[in-house]
Amino acid sequence: MTNRTTMRLVREGEYVAEVAVELLEEEGAWSPYISVGETSRLDAVREALRVGDLRRASELAERVYRLTPLSAADAR
Repeated sequence: MTNRTTMRLVREGEYVAEVAVELLEEEGAWSPYISVGETSRLDAVREALRVGDLRRASELAERVYRLTPLSAADAR
């Protein structure tokens, strides 16, 4: 079994968090996959963003961003 790290984006409302997760690679049809612990961490980040707990989200994620909508006029 080999492991590698990748980034997953978690979006909730106006926030997006970059979360580093470890992919587990094995021989078989379901590879690569993430562990239950990594899935729980992604869920915890999503819940923290949902309730506006940016401090907690920042502890669990690499980075947290606030999305800002732009109009076509802003793009010029």
